[in-house]
Amino acid sequence: MAVDMRLPARKQSFLPAVRSSSDGKHLVVPGDVITSDPGFMRGHGTYMDDEKLTASVAGEVERVNKLICVRPLKTRFNGEVGDVVVGRITEVQQKRWKVGTNSRLDSVLLLSSVNLPGGELRRRSAEDELTMRDYLQEGDLISAEVQSVFSDGALSLHTRSLKYGKLGQGVLVQVSPSLIKRQKTHFHNLTCGASIILGNNGYVWIYPTPGHQDEEAGGYYTSLEPVPLSDREIISRMRNCLLALAAHKVMLYDTSILYCYESSLTHQIKDILKPEIVDEIVMETRQRLLDQEG
Repeated sequence: MAVDMRLPARKQSFLPAVRSSSDGKHLVVPGDVITSDPGFMRGHGTYMDDEKLTASVAGEVERVNKLICVRPLKTRFNGEVGDVVVGRITEVQQKRWKVGTNSRLDSVLLLSSVNLPGGELRRRSAEDELTMRDYLQEGDLISAEVQSVFSDGALSLHTRSLKYGKLGQGVLVQVSPSLIKRQKTHFHNLTCGASIILGNNGYVWIYPTPGHQDEEAGGYYTSLEPVPLSDREIISRMRNCLLALAAHKVMLYDTSILYCYESSLTHQIKDILKPEIVDEIVMETRQRLLDQEG
């Protein structure tokens, strides 16, 4: 049996590349004084110490008029209205589902906030409440959109569009929410043959590009047909590329993922996560992104 052994070696530093990409950003660590001007208001991630505004978390300073806050670089998901999320059903309750979305509190998906099978538009009845487990049950993965935020910070979700709903066969990758780049759309059909959902909460779903969608199912139809070997290899390669980009703190969006995928084609799928190969493909991806930005 072949064994892959690696001797210890000094890890290469990518700090110059990180510094060049973060020019113009004011980064602070806990205890750093942001300003001593009393005219500014204290926001999230800050506190007053001897009449000086001081950071309480490590992150980037954001200023909106006279309000100063610090956005943490690594934190739980703080959802906003309109965010696309990928979550897992954790509990079925009366007229609602509890959904784990990598936030401080479980999110809520109300029975009135989902499409009924067949796209019916009517009030939800007691029969619908009794058949909730036929729609979604514990352990199911869903894609949804944040509809509102409760006063305690919990999120209210909805799946009233056919692009949202129950997820079928694919691979879930968990990364930090701060690595997901906000875009107009987070659903991408990539040219390599796979599709991807980039959840703002740090959950990324990779799945085979569907040939057609059954609109009569109302977002609850999941294909259980065997996935071809070629599609599984594409999904596995993309999953390893996502982990490589996340390990080097590269922002995740369709272009960066596709560039990393193309850079990894010269290597076998099982070799992509080796440290020296990860450094090589991530460096090539960063260079292509810099060339694109001009």
